[in-house]
Amino acid sequence: MKGRQPLMNIDHIWAQYRRSLQGFLSKKVANPDDAEDLLQEILIKSYQQLDTIKDAAKLKAWLFQIAHHTIIDFYRSRGRSSLDQLTDVAMSEIESEEWEADVYEALTPCLLPFIEALPDEEATLLKAVEIEGRPQKVLAEQLGLNYSTLKSRVKRSRQSLYTLFNRCCAFSLDKHGNLVDYAPRKREEGGCCG
Repeated sequence: MKGRQPLMNIDHIWAQYRRSLQGFLSKKVANPDDAEDLLQEILIKSYQQLDTIKDAAKLKAWLFQIAHHTIIDFYRSRGRSSLDQLTDVAMSEIESEEWEADVYEALTPCLLPFIEALPDEEATLLKAVEIEGRPQKVLAEQLGLNYSTLKSRVKRSRQSLYTLFNRCCAFSLDKHGNLVDYAPRKREEGGCCG
């Protein structure tokens, strides 16, 4: 661990790729709670195996490979028919989906200033969930809220954040509602750019 480069720090890696992995999981696992559990499992596995990665340029592919295997294990534990459905998804599909993750990575540095522009309660929730990656169930317990109440508040906060983002950028979404591209709006269009 001592000789590890700063890029290979798990906190840095997770801050950079967590949203991409969340998007990937949401496409492969229908239940959001299962997807959140798998995300935490991927974090643990990547932390435990971090010393095995030697080339930082291959980090993204390495993380998605861990995610792919974690999903396979998940479906395997649920039975053969579920596994057959998943194994039809080849690694090449994972690679083709990584370009979508690049859009999220490009917008990540913009996220915090927009979150901070929200009312305090919304900003606090989104920082905890989106920036710190805290599971909503755990956060609900810590705040003394019903889980469904917290989920509703997070959803409302995300909608507020989207409204702010949408003033500055035009977004392109796929048929599942996933972000695939964006373009900054010019000031004369009511946007934030010159």
